[in-house]
Amino acid sequence: MKDQRVDVFVEHKAGEEFTCPECGRKLGVYDHAEERTWRHLDSCQFTTMLRARIPRVQCPEHGVRQAGVPWAEPRSRFTLLFERFAIDVLLETDVAGAAKILGISWDEAHHIMRRAVTRGRARKPRKLARRIGVDEKAIAKRHKYMTIVSDIDRGTVEFLAEGRTKDSLFSYLAPYTVAEVAQIEAVAMDMWSPYFETASKWIPLAADKIVFDRYHVVQHMNHAVDQVRRAESKALWQEGDATLRGTRHLWLYAEENLPEHRAEHFASLRGLRLKTGRAWAIKEMLRDLWNCPSRPAAEAFHARWHAWATRARMPAVFKVAKMVKSHLHNILTYYAHRITNAVSEGLNSAIQTIKKRAGGYRNVENFKTAIYFHCGGLDLYPAHSTR
Repeated sequence: MKDQRVDVFVEHKAGEEFTCPECGRKLGVYDHAEERTWRHLDSCQFTTMLRARIPRVQCPEHGVRQAGVPWAEPRSRFTLLFERFAIDVLLETDVAGAAKILGISWDEAHHIMRRAVTRGRARKPRKLARRIGVDEKAIAKRHKYMTIVSDIDRGTVEFLAEGRTKDSLFSYLAPYTVAEVAQIEAVAMDMWSPYFETASKWIPLAADKIVFDRYHVVQHMNHAVDQVRRAESKALWQEGDATLRGTRHLWLYAEENLPEHRAEHFASLRGLRLKTGRAWAIKEMLRDLWNCPSRPAAEAFHARWHAWATRARMPAVFKVAKMVKSHLHNILTYYAHRITNAVSEGLNSAIQTIKKRAGGYRNVENFKTAIYFHCGGLDLYPAHSTR
């Protein structure tokens, strides 16, 4: 009562036989290991521990081996039921919060998470996702990134690798045969050349499977609009005109997302025939490239858009127009596969939440474990642990 603890001592009947963990052969008891303890679910808020000396068997083939126990997995210090409950708690909060609720240390809570991820990934069928998204995530200062491969259809993280190099993506494809890799139907990615080069080299018929994500294409155009605004604002400011001061975010809105209370102000700015207004209109027209009824219609639409963008006499816009034209084939493969990197961007947001909730991760492997745990779509629970 003083320690608010319950100890359950477990013994076996005399003469009982146990199985060899290697081959399953039933054998008599050879001896017993030293007493071990396992944390179990609390009894009326009292910490509950199972205590037992595990029998060992002497197998003619494998030698002396420790028998398994029905209430815990090998090398675990927690019962199946406690581990399942701990996973439920960890799914709802961070490791530090879960450790506090469960009454265990941070290391023990993270150990449960790591075991769950190892278990879940081992259970996962050896199969590549048919439609994948490839994106990068900044994980630390000084341009440290992580490559994230996601299953677009399931909305799960399939693979993580440090860096955003050719090897980062190749390490996802390397364990599979050419025939298995050929089963990939489509790949959504941004225009980062190492990803594109790796996919082109190792995925059969990649030229017609790679889809450059619309979000990243429009993002380049948004950047061009901002460059035009900054140059024009500077020129106007030198003449004493503050029209464009404080309007940066207005020009980055899509037309349908413009806040209602800013609509009148924005309409007045567009009526001034500014270069920034033309750049914004070109950007909005580009967004319709993905709304055409077919690829031939999109090609015709692009020709009109390209003509306008290249004649607008704005170097930043011209640069984007040139880039879009050079990558047009893999932008318009969208019409064959109808995929974007929206799933990857959503997972990126979820990963950022994991990182923020934990206050950041110094250990990259711990960060990867947390991502797989929360975003991997894995079967995390121990076998035979249903409550």
